Amino acid sequence: MFILLAVAVILGIWAVTAYNKGVKLRNQVEEAWSGISVQLKRRYDLIPNLVNTVKGYAQHEQETLEKVINLRNRAQAVPDTDHAGQAQAEQALSAGIRGIFALAENYPELKANENFRELQRSLADIEDHIQNARRYYNAVVRDNNNYVETFPTMVIAQMGGFTPYSYFEIDDQERQNVKVEF
Repeated sequence: MFILLAVAVILGIWAVTAYNKGVKLRNQVEEAWSGISVQLKRRYDLIPNLVNTVKGYAQHEQETLEKVINLRNRAQAVPDTDHAGQAQAEQALSAGIRGIFALAENYPELKANENFRELQRSLADIEDHIQNARRYYNAVVRDNNNYVETFPTMVIAQMGGFTPYSYFEIDDQERQNVKVEF
C-alpha cells in the first residue's frame, strides 16, 4: 500500500511539473510572438513614410505604391492570434517592399535622397530585428511542439489543452537573395 501511495505521489508531482512546463512554454511562445508584433508595428509605421518619399519621385509608379499600402493594411488586419496568417501576410508585404526598392534603381535622384536612404536604413534595421524575433519565436515553438508531441508529456499536454504552434516560415521566393543597394 505504501509503495502504491509513493508511486501516486511521484506521478502527481511529475504531472504538476509537466503541466507547469506546458504553461511556461505556451507563455514563451506568446511572448516571442509579441516581440515579432512589436517589430512589425515599427515596420508598419515606417512604410507610409517610405511610400510618400518615393511618391515624390515616381509619380507614374502609383500602382506599386498603392499595392504596398494595401499589403500593409491587410497585414495589420490579420488577428495577432493567427500566426500562420500573419506570416503569410508578412511574406506578401516583404515582396511589395522589395518592389519599392527596385523602383529606386530606376530613379537615381531618389536613391540619392537622404530621406529615402535613412528610411531604407531604418527598414533594414527593422528587418534585422524581425529576423531575430522570428528565430527566437521558432526556437520557442520548437520547444513547445516537442513538449506537446512527445510521450509522456503529450498526455499532460492533451489534458491541459496545450497545442502545437505554427512556425513563422518564409516562402521559397523570399529565400532567394534580394539585392538592395544603398
